Amino acid sequence: MSLPFVDRSSSSLPVQFVGHSKWGAWLKAQSAVQRAWVESLDIAGSPGDIAVLPGDDGKASGAVLVIPNAPTLWDFGALSAKLPPATWRLEGETGPVSMTDVVVAIGLGAWTFDRYRATKAKPGPRFVWPAEADRKRATATVEAISMARNLITTPSSDMGPAELAAAAQDLAKTHKARIKVIAGDDLLKQNYPTIHAVGRASARAPRLIDLTWGKASHPKVTLVGKGVCFDTGGLDLKPAAGMLMMKKDMGGAATVLAVASMIMATGLPVRLRVLMPAVENSVSGNAFRPMDVITTRKGITVEIGNTDAEGRLILCDALHEGASEKPAMMIDCATLTGAARVALGPDLPALFCNDDKLANSLIAAGEAVTDPMWRMPLFPAYRRMLDSKVADINNVSAGAFGGAITAALYLKEFVPNDVPWAHFDMMAWNNTSRPGRPEGGEAQVARAIYRTIADRFGK
Repeated sequence: MSLPFVDRSSSSLPVQFVGHSKWGAWLKAQSAVQRAWVESLDIAGSPGDIAVLPGDDGKASGAVLVIPNAPTLWDFGALSAKLPPATWRLEGETGPVSMTDVVVAIGLGAWTFDRYRATKAKPGPRFVWPAEADRKRATATVEAISMARNLITTPSSDMGPAELAAAAQDLAKTHKARIKVIAGDDLLKQNYPTIHAVGRASARAPRLIDLTWGKASHPKVTLVGKGVCFDTGGLDLKPAAGMLMMKKDMGGAATVLAVASMIMATGLPVRLRVLMPAVENSVSGNAFRPMDVITTRKGITVEIGNTDAEGRLILCDALHEGASEKPAMMIDCATLTGAARVALGPDLPALFCNDDKLANSLIAAGEAVTDPMWRMPLFPAYRRMLDSKVADINNVSAGAFGGAITAALYLKEFVPNDVPWAHFDMMAWNNTSRPGRPEGGEAQVARAIYRTIADRFGK
């Protein structure tokens, strides 16, 4: 999407940002007409209040947004949705939020998904680019997150493994990246057996999408994303309610694609590799079965305790391949377990990490850009819960406890200790609309991951 910003306008109206504690003084300084107007709207100066102010001619003369005394990025996100269609300029203090992040919040608040609607969204307000904003970074961020939201929100009928690969190919073409797609039985020939096993039952062939960009001499950064384009649960079939939102089960792949887009658009000096196993977990005569044993790319044998724990199966082959290059940093994103949502809710992705420096950097970046996460333990004692009597490991534990931890421990088996690795278990969806975050797909932690990479490897 294009950002709702313009270079200049001689007829722009001011949007004033007023801190909650300064509301009384601001209101007192307004004309009697404007004070009466604001009071008639029953606006008391609470954070989030927005009022369009009248001029002497009865037309809008400006607007005011009340922000907390210490605002975050999302406190500016409602402007696109709540201001009338005119051209506005931003005025007032926004600290500690940078003007660049204010632009990001406004841009993301303008995102809509109307692909399937006969009536398209009407044009909303426009804003004059603030002089202090980093246009390149703000544009790269909004375009990347919007792309991910579109991919996640698109129904599986139009977003299968081939369509996800096509989106990656389009992005690669835009940024002159190299891309390879291994599809169908070629996955077996090139030794990606778990990706093939999970995806073979679908009429839409599974794929491994492999994108590389940047100079070989730069630090290697590898991103891995779970791309289950729809998940029936396989032969361990989900109930209808559990299947309802499974179009978003490729949210991890969309998220790492968003991070890749930001990295390439801003030209970070890294050698980027993105690996996205893309499958549809379906039911047919050749579906993989409970208690099957599959030999992974690493050579570890896996007993299938549950076919609905397919995300970790496709990720393990991709993680082993990604780790083979010994990257300076490897991060995977996945809508992996309901257990993580039970523990932390929908808005707080679970972070598992084998490297304290990397974990601390991600957490600090998330706090800086209002893209939160919560670190959870790779508790080694729970590894026994994945023991199998017939194979090296089971893909699930026997009980219901610690499901997010055991899933992360399964993935850890495929990552050497000398590769700094972080795993995010996320929702990838906004259940309700909030300022800057309309209901629909969401690239959670994408901005935090980008910030971490930029802080460590940027110029």
